[in-house]
Order: sequence, then C-alpha cells, then structure tokens
Amino acid sequence: MALEEESDFRLDISPCASFEEMDDISDSGSDFETQMKSMKRTKQAVSVPGPRPPKRPRRKTAARQTSSPSVSPIPTPPGPSPQQPLGTSRQASPRPVRRVNEGNQGISAGDIYDAIRSGKSAMVTVVDEWLDSYKQSREEGLLVLVNFIVQCCGCKGVVSREMFDTMQNAEIISTLTKEFNEDSVNYPLSTPGLQWKRFKASLCEFAQVLVRSSQNSLLYDEYLFSSLLALLTGLSDSQVRAFRHTSTLLAMKLMTGLVEVAVTVSAQLQTSQRRYNMENSKRAQDRASDRLEVLQATISELQENREELSSLMNGTFRGVFVHRYRDRLPEIRAVCIEEMGVWLREDPEDFLNDGCLKYLGWTLYDKQSPVRLQCVRALQGLYQEKEFIGRLELFTSRFKERMLSMVLDKEPDVAVEMVHLLLLIQQRTEEGLRENECGHIYPLVFASHRRLASAAGIFLYNRLKTLIASDDQEKDTGGGNAAFLQILVSFYIQSEFHEHGAYLVDSLWGVAGSELRDWETMTAFLLQKDGLMYEEEGALIELMMCAIRQAAEANPPVGRAQGKKILSMKDKKIQAQDRRRITAHFIPLLPQLLAKYSADVEKVSLLLKAPLYFDLETYSSAGRLEKYLDLLLSQVCGIVDKHTDAGVLEACTRLAGALCSDSYTFSSRAQLAFSQLLDGLTECFNTYFNDLLQGTADEDDRYRAAAALKRIAAFSSAKDLTGWKLFDPCFQLLKSSLESRDLDKELMVSALKCAAFHLLWAKVNVVSSTPTEVELKHLKKEVRSFCSVCQSCLSLGQAEIRDQAFELLCDLLLLYSAGSVRSEPALQTLVYLPSDSLRSEMAAFLLDYIFTGPEDDELTGEDEEEVKITALQRKRNQLAGYCKLVIYGVLDLSAATDVLKHYSKFYKDFGDIIKEMLSKSKLISPVQSAKTVCLSLQQLFSEMISEDGSGQELGEIRDLAKRLAMSFGIDLHRVRKPLMALHMDGIRFAFRDPVDGGLQHPNLAFLEILSEFSFKLLLQDHIQLSAFLKAECPRAALSWPAVRMYQRSLEIRSSSKPREEGGGERSSTLTPHDTPAAKRRRTAAEGSVSSASRGSWLDSSSIHSNLPTPALTSTVQRQQVKQPASTQPGATDSDNGSGLTEPESEDEFSRGPQMRKVKPNRRRQPSSSLSGLASDQYNLDSHLNLLSLIEEGNVEEEEPVIEDFESDSDKDTAYTLPSTRHTSTSFLEGLFQ
Repeated sequence: MALEEESDFRLDISPCASFEEMDDISDSGSDFETQMKSMKRTKQAVSVPGPRPPKRPRRKTAARQTSSPSVSPIPTPPGPSPQQPLGTSRQASPRPVRRVNEGNQGISAGDIYDAIRSGKSAMVTVVDEWLDSYKQSREEGLLVLVNFIVQCCGCKGVVSREMFDTMQNAEIISTLTKEFNEDSVNYPLSTPGLQWKRFKASLCEFAQVLVRSSQNSLLYDEYLFSSLLALLTGLSDSQVRAFRHTSTLLAMKLMTGLVEVAVTVSAQLQTSQRRYNMENSKRAQDRASDRLEVLQATISELQENREELSSLMNGTFRGVFVHRYRDRLPEIRAVCIEEMGVWLREDPEDFLNDGCLKYLGWTLYDKQSPVRLQCVRALQGLYQEKEFIGRLELFTSRFKERMLSMVLDKEPDVAVEMVHLLLLIQQRTEEGLRENECGHIYPLVFASHRRLASAAGIFLYNRLKTLIASDDQEKDTGGGNAAFLQILVSFYIQSEFHEHGAYLVDSLWGVAGSELRDWETMTAFLLQKDGLMYEEEGALIELMMCAIRQAAEANPPVGRAQGKKILSMKDKKIQAQDRRRITAHFIPLLPQLLAKYSADVEKVSLLLKAPLYFDLETYSSAGRLEKYLDLLLSQVCGIVDKHTDAGVLEACTRLAGALCSDSYTFSSRAQLAFSQLLDGLTECFNTYFNDLLQGTADEDDRYRAAAALKRIAAFSSAKDLTGWKLFDPCFQLLKSSLESRDLDKELMVSALKCAAFHLLWAKVNVVSSTPTEVELKHLKKEVRSFCSVCQSCLSLGQAEIRDQAFELLCDLLLLYSAGSVRSEPALQTLVYLPSDSLRSEMAAFLLDYIFTGPEDDELTGEDEEEVKITALQRKRNQLAGYCKLVIYGVLDLSAATDVLKHYSKFYKDFGDIIKEMLSKSKLISPVQSAKTVCLSLQQLFSEMISEDGSGQELGEIRDLAKRLAMSFGIDLHRVRKPLMALHMDGIRFAFRDPVDGGLQHPNLAFLEILSEFSFKLLLQDHIQLSAFLKAECPRAALSWPAVRMYQRSLEIRSSSKPREEGGGERSSTLTPHDTPAAKRRRTAAEGSVSSASRGSWLDSSSIHSNLPTPALTSTVQRQQVKQPASTQPGATDSDNGSGLTEPESEDEFSRGPQMRKVKPNRRRQPSSSLSGLASDQYNLDSHLNLLSLIEEGNVEEEEPVIEDFESDSDKDTAYTLPSTRHTSTSFLEGLFQ
C-alpha cells in the first residue's frame, strides 16, 4: 500500500527533540500487508468446544502485531492486533451462510441500524438492550455488532456465525468485499439528504454511548473492544471507500470515548493515590490498615484499567489515525483531524505535545478546504485554553507564516475561521502578532465576502482597542468613542482604500455599532475649530455618511448582499429608531456643516446626501423645524451658485427631487426656492445668449453662460423645465457652433443635455395630456432637428461632445420609436425613424470609438488604470444603448452585424451585452436572427478577401463561428429552422458568382466557416443540406477541399446515433468493428463530443486542409509510457492522492494515481483555402484514417487520458471591474430596460 511511502513525507517542523522523536515512527509495512501475511499462516484448530475468554495476547505479541516499534504519544504498549480473530476457532471457512443470530432472541443488527437511521430512539436504550444481549452471549452479541457495522457501510453481505468462528479479519473483509455492490457509489455516510446527516450524528452518538456504558465493566474484559477495534482497523485499511470511511469514523469516535474515560480514570487514580499517601503518612497507631488495603487494591485496579485503555488507544492511534489522516478521501482526513482536536483538548497530558501537534501543522497544507477547516477549528479549541499556550509556542513559531497566508484562502469559510484563530493568538499569547503580521488581516475589511470582512472587522476592532488602552493620554472630548473614531480615521487614511468607506463601516458594524452611531461625537469633531486636519475631516465625513446610510437602510453595500435580505421585526424596529435619531440630530446641524464645508467639493457632495436618509416628514410635524428647512434650502441654492462640479450638482439635484416630492406638505416651499434659483440661472444664460450667437462674447462671458447652462442641465434631469423654453436657444447655439466650428466643450455638452431633456419631458407631458395635431408636428420637427445636430456631432474630434451626442441619440430614438406609442394611436405622428445616413453614422461610431483596443484610447499617465476602467464603462453603456435600439426594433436586426462581428475579439469587455442582445433577437425572430449571424460572418469573410487576408484571419472567423454556434443552445428541435436558414444562406454565398470577372467561386472557403454550425443539425437536416449542396455546387467543385470538408461535417452526424428526442445532445460512440476488441474503449462521456466526430474532424481538417481542429473534437495520439510506480502489485488506492501538501517537501502526503496527461499535437498555422482552388485536388479516400491508425498501431500501449476542453472564455479577464463573465441578471436587465 501507499502507506509504505509515509517516511518520504516527514516534516521536521523544529529542531526540538520532541518533534524528532515523533518522526521516528516508521510505517515501512502496512496493516494490509500484515493481513495478507497472516492469511498465509497455518490456521489453528479449536482447542475447546465452547467459547472461552482469550488471554491477553496484546502484551506478548505487541511487537509483531504493529507496523514497527515506535514512540507513541500514548506512553503504553501497543494495542491489539488488527488481525485478532473475532472468534476462537481457526478452521477453514466454508461457503458463508446468510443467517445471523441463530437462536438468539435479543436485539438484531437490523434493529440497531433501523433505530439509528430513524433517529427517534433513545441511544442509551438501544445500547443497553444490546449490552443485555452481549452479556447473555459474548460471541452472539459481538456478531450482532459486527453485522451492524457492515450494514452501516452499505454492504449487502452478512457475517455468519461460521465465518465469525473460523475466519480471520482479513478473510472476512475479503469475503464482504466480494459481496459489496461495486456499482453503487453511495453509502450511508456519503448519501446526501437530511436523513443521512442525522444518521451520521446518531452513529457517532452510538459509539460514544457504547464506551460510556461500558466504562465500568465491559471496557476491560479484554474481548469486546479489542476485537471490535481490531475489525475496525482492518476495515479502515480496505480498498473499498465505504468500509474505510465508516470504520474510520467509528474508530475515531470510539477513540474519543476512550480518551474521555482515560481522563476520568487518571483523575480517579490521582485521587486514590493522594488518599493513600495521606493515610500512609499517618503514625502507625493511627493508620487504618483495612483502608490502606482497599486504597491499594483500588490503585492497582485503576492502574490496570489505565494500562488497558492506553493499549486500546495506542493501537487505534497507530493502526487507524496514523494511516487515515492522509487518506485520499477528504472526508476521512477531516474526521481524523476533527477528533485529534478533541483528544488534544480533553487529554493534554498524553496528546498535547509536538509529536501530535505536527499532524495539525501538516494538515494546514491540505488541498481540500473541509480538511483545512477542521484543522483550524481544532487549533481554535487549543488556543482558547490559557494553560495550553506554553505548549503551543513551538507550534506557533513554526506555522505562523502558514496561518497568516491562510487568511487569503480560496475557501472563504477557512479564511474566516483562520482570522478568528489569529485573533486568539493575538489575545492569548505573550508575543501576539507584530504589526507587519497584522497587516495581512487589515485589508480584509474591504473584502467582498461579508463574513470574512466581519471577522477582519472584529480583529481590527480589538487591535484598535488595544492601542487605545495602551495609550495613557486620554482625549478631552468624546471620551472613549472619540479616541476610537480618531484612530479609525487614521487607519482609513493609511489604508489607501478611499471611496470604499462603506465596506469598512459594514465590516465594523456588528462589533463597533455603538461607536459608529455616535453622531454627537462626529459632528462635534467636525464643527469645532482646529479640531482635525483637512484630510482627517474628509475621512470622518465619509465614514459618518456611510454609517448614516448603514443605519437608515440596514443593508450591506453593493457586492456584499447575498440575495434580498428580509428584515426581522427587531431589525425594522432598530432601523426606525436609528432613522429617528439621525433626523433629530442632523436637522439643526446640517445647515451649519454645509455652511462650513460649502467650498469643498468632496465634503459638500457627501453632506448633501444626508437628508436622503432623514424622515423628511419631521420638517412639517413641528413648526420650530421649518426654519431649519429654510436654512437647508438656502444653503443648497448657495452651493449651486458656487459650484459647477458634476458631482456636487448631481447631489443637489437629487436632494431637490426629494424635497419637491408632492408627498410632503412642505414641497411647495421647496419648489418655490428652486424655481427662483432656475429663474436666475435662465436670466444669466439669456444675458449672454445673443453675444454667443454673434461671436462677440469674451472668455468671461462664455464661462458664465456655460456655468449657468451646466447648472440648468443638471436640474433638467430631475425637474420638468419645459416651461422655461430653453430648447430653441440651445438648438440655435448648437447649430451656430457647428457652422462656425467654434466648439466650446462645456457649452455644447450642456446645450445638448438641456435640449435632449426638453424633448424627453415634452414626450412625458404629451402622453399625460391631449395635445393638438399642431403641437405634435412641432414636437416632431424639434426631434428631427435635434437628431440632425447630434448626427453632425458624431464626427467631431472632441470625445466629450461626441459621446454625449451618441448617448442622447440612443435615448431619443428609443423614446420616439413606433413601439413607444403603440398603445397611443393618437401619438403616431411623433414616431421618428432614423434615416439611412444616421444609421451609417451610428454604425461607424461603433467601429471607430467602441470596438477599439486600449492603445487607441487617450490615456493620461498617473491614473491610467482608473481611466481604463472609466472608459470601458462608458463604452459598455454606449454599446448597451445601441443594442437596445436593435432589440426594440428601432434598427433592423441586420444592424446587429456591426456588433456580432466583434463578439469573439471583445468577448471579455462586451461579451455579456452582445450575448444578451443575441438571445433577445432570437425571441423576436429566430430565423432572422440566424440569418443575421450568417450575414456578419459573410461580411467578415468579404472584408478578408478584399484585403487579401491570410489563413490566420480565416481561423479567427472560424473561432467567431464556434462561439456563435454555441449560442444556439441544446434544444436542437427548437433551432432547427433557424439553422437550416443559416446553412442555406451560407451555401448560396459560397457559390455566388464573382463580380467584375474575378476568380471563380471566390467565397468557396466560407464553407469551412459554415461547417462550425453542422454539429447543431438534426440527422434529417444533414441529408437535406447534402442534397441542397449538390444542387448548388458545380460537379467539378465536389472534390475541392472546402466542399469535402463541409460534406464530411454533415456525414459525421449522419453516421452516428441520432440524438434523443427532446433536444438533448448525446455523445455517439465509435463503431468498434475496425478496432481490435482489446482496444475498444469509451473516450467520451454523455454530453461530450463523440469519438466518431473526433476522427472525422481529424480526417477533414488536420490532414487535408490544414485548418485548426474544432476545440471540442480533438483526438490525442497515444504515446508509450512506463508503468507508474503506484500501479505495482500491493499498492492500493486508499492512501494515494490524499491531497495534502507540506512545505519543503512534496505537494501531497501521498501520491494520487499517476495518470499520464496526453497533450494534443501541435498543429501548423491554418493556411488560407483561397489559394487552394488552383492547387492539385486531394484524393481524400487515399488517406489513412488517423484514428484507426492510432488504435491499431499501439495494441500493447497504455490507455491515454483525453484532456478536458477548457474554453477560452473561462480564463480570467484583464479587468476585475466591471466583470463581463459573472455579471448578474439584474445588471443586464438594468442595461436593457
């Protein structure tokens, strides 16, 4: 077995002698080998007719029963032999009989199994009933327990009394293995479901209750537990996973029970010894000799019991744990490590030493997260006990680096528990963690996983509190909360994760909620003079606003919410209380804060968000608060007059929209204030309007006009400004600027926004009223004029103007489309359809400014990465706007070709948007959508021909075709008509006559691209398309490579099994008639590509036309490989490939099955088939079938392993934000609504 290799994986974790002593454990032989050897020895005859209790063989035969002599953490001789016979007879075994408990009227194995499976019976009752049966007949009782264990393994075999008496453990296990149902992959412990989870818990409880119920008598009878543990040790060494898993779980739980009993016995022994010493220390005349004799007898009995327990524990530890803690099955390894944690905690005198701790240290490197999780939890239990800290110093120093790295574990649950463990180390150990070590944990407060961020928040909170406690100087204002807020602000500034304050607040919300709700201390810091530095004020305002949002909304920030959270009644009550406290505190203080920070763009933008979380009805509930409303409105209007920053104006606009809502009684006062503000801005703009048209305005006049118009444009997005009649001035200004080519960026962008929002609000007013025909025609004229201006702006050199015009065009064309007035026949006059020139301009915009590489963007040096992300987001919004025009019928489906052509090249940036558009187009017209896909490929192919493209470009088009083919789904009956239309269009295009007397059939190579869609066709469609191809294709062209390749793509499915009805794809198998019987194999599972398809693709593509093989249809050649060492006789799968890793050693504790990974052959670059028409035609029938050549030429070689196909789309994208691979449905719906 692979246990022989254990010595290769030793890890000297410290030069300490105690660790080296444990490393002396040698497992050169395995228990399985001992079984095999014992089976060959001569069986003994029955010496007595009846059952007799066996003598203690464990002390005399310990050396030869264990793997090898070693130092054990249990300071007693080894336990019983795994091969101790269950009975006393050793005669040859006849054919097993399936009868159990003949003549025994007690509880049966099935009764125990049913009781544990149901979980309804009291476990003490079940155990007591079995113990009564055992006391009547030891052999019958033990046989019941053995068959119960076999049944728990899911084995259908039964151990008969005859087998029990005459066979050794290895022979019984071998017989049961033959009767095991090998076709079943599930057994009770691995079966999913709540019932089987309860079964596992009940089974563990049964083992523990059995030990507790036997601790005063049967535990020391030298028969029951020694025989039981011997059987479990043998089963744990089995190749059958069900035997190994179940027996290991039971053995570990029994071991835990033995440890608990051993601790009790040790305590009793110490008490008895102390009493004996006290009695013996008395004077001779005062001693009670009879009491001394009783105490001496008690001590001797307890010592013997302790020795028996140590023997059982030592045998279980070395026979089961030492081998199974590195089993290839992670569930088994997790069970071993979990119980090891219990032993270390319950019996530190025997187990809490470097020799046992090293197993936990090694398991920290396990490749399976459940094992690492149990290891970390076991360590948590140790570090919680103060008296254990001294014994853990060496372990901490050796494995601290590994533990710090595990805070970034790929499994969040492991990382969460590791952060809790490091907090215990920080709190309980004298050295704790250095500041640079704590730096591994601090950034996790900004993690997207909420539980991990909360754990890091607890760590940070305790660290900050420790720093505050160590500081002798106490702040004068705010008490403890003031000091905490100051040090938190300092941490936030130093963390350099600005604009992510909401994540920091959310991480600390559970542990520091009272400090973060201390609005009084925060505002006191902000309003006092010379209190904080400039940067600290900004950080405190941001954290304060994040805390206000968290308290008012009671929801985590974006990215941390796991679905929609439903608040409980208690949470709703707390939320309402927090909102009332926020409102009562900030209503009188917010005007003061706005007045102090009105000149600071960032600070005032944050403060303007505070009223959005108020209970605004409070302003009208108390008359004394109306003055604060007037002060707030006055401050907001003053801020609008001071600033032209887009962020500040947007914040003011949002606040104005909230205050002007008709649901509040004070809304009229707010509307009056903002109307007066807009009157002043409009008057300012009109003052300079004539000078702007005539070109006589100086720089100051242009700046004032642009500033006023920018403020008006910001308010027009939230308020209907059609009454101010701003469309005509803005339109005239835009038209004049375009004619004179005097382009002022700020002025033109603002004018575009004002004019566009005027048209949008006009449409809203028209729908809600009954306008006259004259008004409708006038509005449509305005729309047509504005779209003409925007069309002219699309070709300008200034990106801001160009982008704004394109986005507004997409919105207006959608709002004034035929679909928007379908329910209002009276508004049909307003329908505006884009002209051909406008469609061409918008398509050209896509090619010139959206589907461009990063090198084409205008980037600055410092914030290049941020600029890239911003530019990408802008492009995504623009592309989504264009796709909406296609989906809602404003543009024809053929306009989607300008987008589909870039699907493959820009998949990482825009793949989700294009895929959504493609799926929506199929709902509109499946056939037309398929024809659009074909048209996009035809356009790319024509462009390649016109540019004399190479074979590499043809390969790129084929890659695009592969990706587009996958979008048709798996329901082949549903996509039958669209695919037929696609193929027919493609065939007609391939044999289209040349223009201007060019080469004959220049588009013939398009059939190679079209063949990528053949695997989606049904069998009858293959036949129909073959006939259609022969009708369209000239007779002389039938032997040309491209035509033969397309024909073979149709023949693949024709010669394979038809697919199941219902649309599901089923892999076909290669007909084995041409292959030797010894080499027939299955190379594809259900859902994968058939081996017949693989062979045909090789024939048609790799050999003849040198085109790249489709990604899902590769067949790899066999290569002669030496027999791996792990497949030698005697090796088993039970210990191979455990998945554990060790530092400075090998990647795994035990090697997995060594399977050779065959790499696909390197293929030459695909050459263009355009020039192949003039070359000699290949006689395809003369070539050997490559797959057959491989099968027949390597009869004696090892079976190859065919690699799984990995799509390029699954690779990591260059940008982490925004993601196009895991975009949520809600985000896509937002783009397309």
